[in-house]
Amino acid sequence: MLIIPAIDLKDGKCVRLRQGDMDQETIFSDDPVAMAGKWVDAGARRIHLVDLNGAFAGEPKNAGVVEAICKAYPDIPVQVGGGIRDEDTIQTYLNAGVQYVIIGTKAVTAPHFVNDICLEFPGHIIVGLDAKDGKVAVDGWSKLSKHDVFDMAKHFEQDGVEAIVYTDISRDGMMNGVNVESTMKLAQHVKIPVIASGGITSIDDIRALSEVASEGISGAITGRAIYEGTLDFAEAQKLADELAKD
Repeated sequence: MLIIPAIDLKDGKCVRLRQGDMDQETIFSDDPVAMAGKWVDAGARRIHLVDLNGAFAGEPKNAGVVEAICKAYPDIPVQVGGGIRDEDTIQTYLNAGVQYVIIGTKAVTAPHFVNDICLEFPGHIIVGLDAKDGKVAVDGWSKLSKHDVFDMAKHFEQDGVEAIVYTDISRDGMMNGVNVESTMKLAQHVKIPVIASGGITSIDDIRALSEVASEGISGAITGRAIYEGTLDFAEAQKLADELAKD
């Protein structure tokens, strides 16, 4: 299981939001490229970038920073989400060196779009499903849809997506533990990899996820915990590697 550091981009800086609220931010660095380097040096094998301005604007707003990180660390796969709503944006990101693009709101509001882009960009599409009480949330978590998260995951698997990034939005950024059970249930429901996101707080969360990783959990995205020091990134990846051998 990969431990994947998150770098959330807002106005060119590395920040974290509380519960997706653009007015509740903590700035962790003015230099996201250097921050990416810190995680690479600590052993990161993939980087997760989120264009927060882009997510709210519906188009990329921090693409220059994303490209700079890809150029600085060409051997590290980068996945990016936030404001990706059309083919041109996907092509631009792939040309910039991004390995995976994450489709969120558009995947839910226009499911045929996912089918189209999986055919056009095979191997590069991940869908991000944010859920609360089993229902999918859209538009930066501001709305809950009627869609069942398990049904949607199955649908996107059939479309050919590479993986699902699953976030329990009741936990994200709140530092109160990952929802292991719901993540495991989703992983059991599909054959493609599931990447856990939201609520990862401590080494105990990594241990709990690693113990069920064989069900199909390929990675765990962590943000606030590694910035605030409640989780040591290098220690977390080491533990996940050791448990994978058992």
